[in-house]
Amino acid sequence: MRRVAAALSATVVAVLALSACSSTDGVAGGVGDAGYIAGDGFVTEFPDVAERRAPEPFSGPLVAGGDFDSASLDGVTLVNFWYAACPPCRVEAPVLAELHAEYGDRVDFLGVNVRDGAAQAATFDEQFGIEYPSILDDESAQAQLAFTGIVAPNAVPSTIVLDAEGRVAARVSGAVTDTSILSTLLREELER
Repeated sequence: MRRVAAALSATVVAVLALSACSSTDGVAGGVGDAGYIAGDGFVTEFPDVAERRAPEPFSGPLVAGGDFDSASLDGVTLVNFWYAACPPCRVEAPVLAELHAEYGDRVDFLGVNVRDGAAQAATFDEQFGIEYPSILDDESAQAQLAFTGIVAPNAVPSTIVLDAEGRVAARVSGAVTDTSILSTLLREELER
């Protein structure tokens, strides 16, 4: 009887320990085995222009070679935080390529790759027809840190719209599954 009770107690402890590791709430539930925190597509807008803030200056190596400096951004800008193995990033890539085709002559587009090396990021860009530049930010996290205290790109993917003065106008946390939301946000900033 003691052996049965001891085995039962050990089983209960093991089940409780395992259930604690597989929690579905908080960050543990959001990260899971996928290795990323999935956003929910929630849009945060900063309509009061006077209260908008610009990110800190940032720079980094580009996927295609060379270096990027945020001082080169001129006007309304779309900044997308992504990496190649992120399933929601793969879902939204064609949408971003379509938006770039429509707005690329009036809006700066910049990708910020948070995990990959140049070869993996370049393969992703080729596969999905991404023609705008991306920074490799995995080692320095300069671009990610530049937005600290304003709006954190804490879910990958995250897409941030900067207004004509370089201030954060909006953020979409999670995959963008069609062009309507970002198209509206970009159009509003272009018309402002």
